[in-house]
Amino acid sequence: MTDFSDLGLSPTTLQAVADTGYTTATPIQAQAIPVALAGRDVLGIAQTGTGKTAAFTLPMIDRLAAGRAKARMPRSLVIAPTRELADQVASSFEKYAKGTKLSWALLIGGVSFEDQERKLDRGVDVLIATPGRLLDHFERGKLLMTGVQIMVVDEADRMLDMGFIPDIERIFKLTPPKKQTLFFSATMPPEITRLTKQFLNDPTRIEVAKPATTAETIAQYVARIPLSDPKAKRMALRALIERGSDTIKNGIVFCNRKSEVDVVAKSLKVHGFDAAAIHGDLDQSTRMKTLADFRAGSLKLLVASDVAARGLDIPDVSHVFNYDVPHHADDYVHRIGRTGRAGRSGEAYMIVTPADGKSLDKVLKLIGKTPEDVPLELDWSQAQGGERRRDERGRGSRNERPPRGRSRRGEDEVRVRVNPEAEPAEAAADAANAPPPRRGRRRPEAEPVVEAAAPSPRRPERDAETPAPRPLSRRGVQAPVPRDDDDRRIVGFGNDIPAFLMRAPPKIAKTEAE
Repeated sequence: MTDFSDLGLSPTTLQAVADTGYTTATPIQAQAIPVALAGRDVLGIAQTGTGKTAAFTLPMIDRLAAGRAKARMPRSLVIAPTRELADQVASSFEKYAKGTKLSWALLIGGVSFEDQERKLDRGVDVLIATPGRLLDHFERGKLLMTGVQIMVVDEADRMLDMGFIPDIERIFKLTPPKKQTLFFSATMPPEITRLTKQFLNDPTRIEVAKPATTAETIAQYVARIPLSDPKAKRMALRALIERGSDTIKNGIVFCNRKSEVDVVAKSLKVHGFDAAAIHGDLDQSTRMKTLADFRAGSLKLLVASDVAARGLDIPDVSHVFNYDVPHHADDYVHRIGRTGRAGRSGEAYMIVTPADGKSLDKVLKLIGKTPEDVPLELDWSQAQGGERRRDERGRGSRNERPPRGRSRRGEDEVRVRVNPEAEPAEAAADAANAPPPRRGRRRPEAEPVVEAAAPSPRRPERDAETPAPRPLSRRGVQAPVPRDDDDRRIVGFGNDIPAFLMRAPPKIAKTEAE
């Protein structure tokens, strides 16, 4: 165990650390802080929840203590993949630098540009930003990065997952080549390795744990259910929460998709649980308020997507529930890393359906252990009834939709056939009660609506003396009836024809010349 007083930090910084209640440094902090204080590049590889934020924040504060910031030219730069992680770094910097005169600014989306520009105009020592908002300010001409002395890239593998690597490469090229770079990541895929070789100058590699391993302080469990139905999964989730109701202080429920986050959060609220959702589609003010309530203890359950799985420092999380088995095995490690932090114990549960076999095998292979099974004695017929009702309603998957030309309702409700043997009046009534066909859809030729034409009582059959109907023109309009020259009826006036229209035109006598 290493005390912070043995790492070479200044008395002011040590006092700020002591005020937070920490006295012993974690392995990544004990190895990275002395190297960073010496001005060397650092490549830190450690699992989530090991204290990487303090590992680069504390030496940065000491190194920036001497000097003065210039307008629009920050002296140091911290790049984070998500708004929540960037805000957490800003909170840590504010906490550890309270005894200094260093200034800082947070550049994230969902916040007014004007407020951020005013801070940049005054000059900041530390700039904490997400890649997109940082480049937005640069392209507006509000920011210069030629004065950056220290650059930190946090959660680099998450940057790769979110597609930020091209932006990171551009930011590296906009900063001076002679600078100190602190590069931290939980895993080291080939793309991250290439990035470190390109932009880091002889870095000191610090690896305190095997990449993508789970902490020993986390008890892991698996709840297997016989159905892949979402209703069955929500039943299992509620049963797990009720099972540990005596020990759950708070917990995070992780889902794979944003749409599931909202559904699960609403379901928990309906059943009386204190829950709220957080994901990337929510506005920034809602996300920050939800996280603040969760940290303060006024919110018990946080339903989240993987945007909250990386780097969030919420030390008192007692339980983690994986509503979905993550598609990427590494995400499982980062999810359950929200609990069991700073030496505390925690519990992690994962709901597994018959469709999760391949994803589960990848997780078990990565962590190298088999979690304990948790039996759930639930009445699964309720979920099966839900599946059966959906099938009966025809609201299942796209493959179960009725073919074109057919209604979702039963055919006996849609198609009313005329019986040729019925009485004329009954046949006409049946035809009148038949629903009109939908516009824009052709009826199947093999199944006509009317099987046989029935004689109408209102229109007697035409005999030989009844004139034939007038032919139709090309546009579907009846052609005019041919009339004799002496027939001077004017179409459109009926019997009330003005007298002057009935006069014959005057005859003009022909001359001999004609």
